[in-house]
Amino acid sequence: MKIMTGARLAGFALLLSAAACGGDGGNTGQPDAAKGPQSVQRIAAPNNGDWTETVSQTAEGFVMGNPNAPVKLVEYASITCPHCKEFSEQGGARLREYVRTGHVSWEYRPFMIFPTDPGIFMLLRCQGPQTFFTLADQLYASQDEWMGRVRALPEQQIAGLDQMPVQQRAQFLTQASGVDQFFRQRGMPSAQVNQCLGNAAELQRLQAITTRGANEEHVPGTPAFIINGELATGADTWPEVEAAIQQRL
Repeated sequence: MKIMTGARLAGFALLLSAAACGGDGGNTGQPDAAKGPQSVQRIAAPNNGDWTETVSQTAEGFVMGNPNAPVKLVEYASITCPHCKEFSEQGGARLREYVRTGHVSWEYRPFMIFPTDPGIFMLLRCQGPQTFFTLADQLYASQDEWMGRVRALPEQQIAGLDQMPVQQRAQFLTQASGVDQFFRQRGMPSAQVNQCLGNAAELQRLQAITTRGANEEHVPGTPAFIINGELATGADTWPEVEAAIQQRL
């Protein structure tokens, strides 16, 4: 696995790869359904609300759910990673059911592997907490479409990306993929899109989050999960993550 460190993205060949981010995506076994979210006594959300609507920004990502949940799940993910897309599609709705009980919180932290990650994460974070998880799901659902545009670029143009400054590269790939239009269609003005993509301090924050995940949290690939401060080794598919959650309920 190659990750983004310092001011440089390694591995432009990953743009053409469908399985470069880690995880096997092949475990379809189901955990014990008797301990699923419906069997857990719910913790009431404020004002008779829904814990999935409680979303806030943390120092490193965005967290959904009860801030005092006894089970704290942290996901490190790449928005371009096909295995992260699989997790979103197979486990996103189910995980929200656990969050809804008030016993599980879910924090998403960006982990940049692909050259397309920085610009997209900058725009996602620029939109703020309330839309983050919804927009991330939509980007995963349309991943084949926008990554297809990038893969269709001439080889010479892809090779030339390595010579671009990181900020310029992020802007170029966001436009080439059509993701900038994705955000405009959801209400982000063009001026804000440009401002977000030009925010050098935010790019540095994203780089620092990825570096810390690799060096301090020992993230081996994406998606990767930390539960109550402990790396869930070998758990990178929804059935495995659900089993790990159930062990702690």
